Amino acid sequence: MPILVMKFGGTSVATLDRIRRAAKRVGREVANGYDVIVIVSAMAGETNKLVGYVDETSPLYDAREYDAVVSSGENVTAGLMALTLQEMDVPARSWQGWQVPLKTNAAHAAARIMEIPTDNIMAKFGEGMKVAVVAGFQGVSPEGRITTLGRGGSDTTAVAFAAAFGAERCDIYTDVDGVYTTDPRICEKARKLEKIAFEEMLELASLGAKVLQTRSVELAMRFKVRLRVLSSFEDNDEHAGTLVCDEEDIVEQNAVAGVAYSRDEAKMTLVSVADKPGIAAAIFGPLADAGVNVDMIVQNISEEGRTDMTFSCPTNQVARARQAMEGAKDRGEIEYNDLIADTDVCKVSIVGIGMRSHAGVAAKMFAALRDEGINIRVITTSEIKVSVLIDRKYMELAVQALHDTFELEKTA
Repeated sequence: MPILVMKFGGTSVATLDRIRRAAKRVGREVANGYDVIVIVSAMAGETNKLVGYVDETSPLYDAREYDAVVSSGENVTAGLMALTLQEMDVPARSWQGWQVPLKTNAAHAAARIMEIPTDNIMAKFGEGMKVAVVAGFQGVSPEGRITTLGRGGSDTTAVAFAAAFGAERCDIYTDVDGVYTTDPRICEKARKLEKIAFEEMLELASLGAKVLQTRSVELAMRFKVRLRVLSSFEDNDEHAGTLVCDEEDIVEQNAVAGVAYSRDEAKMTLVSVADKPGIAAAIFGPLADAGVNVDMIVQNISEEGRTDMTFSCPTNQVARARQAMEGAKDRGEIEYNDLIADTDVCKVSIVGIGMRSHAGVAAKMFAALRDEGINIRVITTSEIKVSVLIDRKYMELAVQALHDTFELEKTA
C-alpha cells in the first residue's frame, strides 16, 4: 500500500471532539487505499503546562528529566487517537518515539534525528495495521533516554517519517488553511498560495512565519518530501491548502512570494571596537558559545582604526548577549566603549525565488518604505530575500505597504 503521513498540531487535537474529527480524516485516507502514519502533537496548551511544572519544580533542571516530563503530552494524544480510530473499526495502534525507535543524538530539549528504522512499523502494516499513530516531538538517545526535538518538533517528526518511509505526501494539519502571502491578521488582502517553493518556505519560516518549523522545511527540501499545509477545521479536497514543493513544480512565479515579519527583534551595537583581522571572530564566537541567535550584521566604516559593529538577535537573548560581550571584554578578547541595545525594533522581509530574474526588487521595497516615512536601520539581502530592521511601531504599516507595492493579492 502507498504510505501517507498526516500530522495534527496541538489545536487540531485540543479536545476529544477535535481528535474524533481528525480521526475521521485519517479514516477517509485509509478508505482511499493508504497505510497512514499519523504524527500527533500534545493537546493545545499541554506542553506549556508541563514546562511550567518543570520550571516550578527545578529552575536549574536536569534536561533529561525535562524531556521525560514534556514529552508525555504527545503520548496521551497518540493513545487517544489510536483508541478513537479503533472505535471506528480502523486497525490502529500508538507508538512512542522509543518504540519506533526514532533515534536521536543526546542533545536533550534540542535533539536532532539520526535514524528512523522502518522495520517495526512496516512489520505491523504487513500484519494488518492500517494506522500507526506516532507521538511527535520525541525520540530516544544513544543512552536510551527520552529526548525531545525542540518546540514545534512534531513538524520535523512528520517530515522525517515521510522521508524514511518514502511517503507519497506529508500533510500538515493546523489551524490555518495554508500559507499566505503575509499574515491575514495584519493585511486583509493576504492571499493563500496554492504552491510555494521549498526555498521560499524556508526563508519565510526562518524570518518569522509560524506555519511550519524551519527544520521541517529543511528536511523536506533535502529529501524532496512534498508537503501540504491545510486546515483541520475545514473540509478539504485534494487541491486544498498550500503545497510546498520544488521550484520546478511552479509554472509562474511572482518576483515576491510573501512578506514576513518578526516582532521580537533587538538591535545591539558595540561602539568603537578595533578594526583589525579577527575582530568579528572575537565578537561572534562568544555569542555563539552563549547560544545567541545572531541574524543581521553590519560593520560601520572605520575611522582611525576603530569601528562600530551592529547585530540583531531575539529580544529574549539580549541579556545573554550582553553577558557574553562583557565576559569577552573582561578576558581581554575585545575592547569597546559601549554596548547599546535597542529592543524597540522589528524585522520585515520580502521573499521570492523570482527575485533572481527580476531587477530592482530591493529598490522598489526601499521606495515603498520611504513613501510611508519609515526609516531603515539595518539591511541584509540574500539571493531570494531582503530584510530590514525598522522601528517596531511601523511594523504593520510596513507589511501592508509592501504587500500593496508588490501586488501580492494578485496571482502571477
